[in-house]
Amino acid sequence: MKAPDIFLAGMIASMALAAFSGRGQNASTGPSSGSAEIVRLLIPVREKYHVPAMAAAYVTSKGLVAAGVVGVRKQGTDIAATLDDQWHLGSDTKAMTATLAAKLVEQNRLRWSATLAEIFPEWAAQFDPTTGRITICQLLTHRSGLPPNPDLAKYGGADGRAERQRLVREGLRHTLPHAPGSHYEYSNFGYIVAGAVIERVTSNTWEQAMQKEIFAPLGMNSVGFGGTGTPGRIDQPWGHDANDMPVGGNGPAMDNPPVLSPAGRVHCTIQDWAKFIVDQVRGARGEKALLQPASYHFLHTPPAGGEYALGWIATARPWAGGLALTHAGDNTMNCADVWIAPGRDFAILVCVNQTGAIALKSADATVSALISHPPAR
Repeated sequence: MKAPDIFLAGMIASMALAAFSGRGQNASTGPSSGSAEIVRLLIPVREKYHVPAMAAAYVTSKGLVAAGVVGVRKQGTDIAATLDDQWHLGSDTKAMTATLAAKLVEQNRLRWSATLAEIFPEWAAQFDPTTGRITICQLLTHRSGLPPNPDLAKYGGADGRAERQRLVREGLRHTLPHAPGSHYEYSNFGYIVAGAVIERVTSNTWEQAMQKEIFAPLGMNSVGFGGTGTPGRIDQPWGHDANDMPVGGNGPAMDNPPVLSPAGRVHCTIQDWAKFIVDQVRGARGEKALLQPASYHFLHTPPAGGEYALGWIATARPWAGGLALTHAGDNTMNCADVWIAPGRDFAILVCVNQTGAIALKSADATVSALISHPPAR
């Protein structure tokens, strides 16, 4: 997994946007487009990679500096994307799940070293001994030994909590190919089980616990789960395949099944995602934030010999002045990309309503442009 992997105005803007009118782009700029500085950087990136729409934001520990959007909600239409739109974050949800786990640890409701056998004692006798030894920390660092994905068709029911419980009961009976803690393998399966752990500890669904402990305290009021928009209406960004073609539908059910929520089914406005990232920047800098400084240090520090921490890839970049935190998400219809430079007090977020390598390249190009030409703070 690279970093990122599955993931990464005025007159000039008006003229450039007009060039997209043949592809359905609303040629006007205004309050719904956001920051002129961001829009000006997004226009040539969108033109080069031919993605339907893009949103980007630049934040510091003080908050949102600027955000902007260009493009159309659905290719073949002239319905422009706006800053009020909600974007699918895919696996960038993982950092949120890990942050919730850290908050539960701070509340003494969970221990990083707690094993699945301890957390689910009534099912432990059915677990393989190897799976019973998995800890919550190993789940969130992709070192549990669990496979990348469960059979999503088998666990595709509408009740995510019930499906996660069933997956724990049935999916942990099998011997692991690697001993817990010994091997890194990116695992949505592990994050699903972590969601079930959170549900056991809080007696709420993962979605309810996230809203109560993370989203509400941070003022993230636009958060939802699953695909975006009202089915059949182009009222939110519509997902597109890797060839820039609209997928066959939209709405909450147009996504991976609810069992996968803790690994990657959050959507929200880019401004609300920015609130979460601002909190991560503050925490990484030891400033006042939702959690204690030690919790962010734990979340952002990989186990020995690896780059993946808890919901974050921790790497080094010269432009970041050392440590950079990153992650990307892709639900096969949308992608999202974020980079944090704690030492230089900024982060960049990008969302695209298209899947695949081209969309991720467009996100990486936007990150590079904003590193080179940041908006005025």
